[in-house]
Amino acid sequence: MLREVAATRYIAPLRSGGSVPGVVEADDLGTYVVKFTGSAQGRKALVAEIIVGELARALGLRFPELVLVHFDPAVGGHEPHQEVQDLLRSSAGLNLGMDYLPGAKDFTPEIARTFPVDPLEAGKVIWLDALTVNVDRTVHSSNLMIWPTFGTAPPRLWLIDHGAALVFHHRWDASAPEKAYDFRRHALGGYSPDVRAADAALAPLVTEELLRSVLDEVPDGWLREEPGFTTPDEVREAYVGYLHARVRASAAWLPTDFPTREELAAEDAHRAAKTQEGRPDWLKRVPDLHGKPAAEQDWSVHLG
Repeated sequence: MLREVAATRYIAPLRSGGSVPGVVEADDLGTYVVKFTGSAQGRKALVAEIIVGELARALGLRFPELVLVHFDPAVGGHEPHQEVQDLLRSSAGLNLGMDYLPGAKDFTPEIARTFPVDPLEAGKVIWLDALTVNVDRTVHSSNLMIWPTFGTAPPRLWLIDHGAALVFHHRWDASAPEKAYDFRRHALGGYSPDVRAADAALAPLVTEELLRSVLDEVPDGWLREEPGFTTPDEVREAYVGYLHARVRASAAWLPTDFPTREELAAEDAHRAAKTQEGRPDWLKRVPDLHGKPAAEQDWSVHLG
């Protein structure tokens, strides 16, 4: 079972994510990135974090330790921002923490140009994402970290942030287990990912027994009041049944089409050009946030 700790110090919010997680110290002397039950994404995002993260660990992929964090809002009483205070007050009780990786770096497109990733490892990450319908690991938002970045230890790829996965649990009756999704812009698509070898290696490991052991990690309180189900164990069995059926249908959803970085760049340039067509001159100065994330825009051009 996931370890349980109690928060002793709220250090700072992380505004890079929409859920506004916080860096927290706990009574085991550990430091964690905590996702709160009171966030807009709600408890299902935390359920997805546990299921996908623990599956990743079971399949041999690197993923930081998860813990259940008992949080008293008084711990963050010094936080000056009202929106964060509101979040903390609505998150009293049990929340989810991920081990903080000191010195870790985001896996950005710039890093991806030179960082080596084995095709089989890339294939395994993509296979897991396709299995769990995690479409939120893209070229411009990788949800991957490089760690460690100090001493003589070689840096490794670490998976983080799976709250947007398992889209089927938002509408249980609307998504067939064999449904395929678009992974052409996956963050690791440029590494010639060997997804067929990954499927052969990983699919036999994702048994009903493994899935049940992963679902046992999810607190009952986060599975209650699910429409159409009576008990948390019924919800657990629904996850097990869906994911096991999806594993058996991997031939239908296995992603194999991955454009090169150059092809993706050409698509982005073409889309940007099409976006500009027909715009008045003043509007052409507005950034195309669909072609590039805001963080990569040269805002000085538009504000200077």
